[in-house]
Amino acid sequence: MAIQPGIAGTSVIKRMYQNDNENLRSRLYWQCRRGMLELDCLLQDFLESGYETLSIAELQAFQDLLSYPDPLLLEYVMGRMQPSDRAIADVVAKIRCTVTD
Repeated sequence: MAIQPGIAGTSVIKRMYQNDNENLRSRLYWQCRRGMLELDCLLQDFLESGYETLSIAELQAFQDLLSYPDPLLLEYVMGRMQPSDRAIADVVAKIRCTVTD
């Protein structure tokens, strides 16, 4: 079934986007639950306060960051190490900025 142009079609598209966005946010929330309480707090706080500000590229970098092992991730968000990937480094900086504000 094709979506009809106009107001009804626009609202359907908006609902689909909102549902996809909420599903992604839920998946990210569970990925932010780590084996270290410190990381749980930092990442979940960032997700709550900084998620809406992320661009598509930053969102992808955040997802990539969540695939890192906990000890390395902790070093990055605590500022003891700097990621070599620029996009990851930018997201880490946003996490640090959001959490320290």
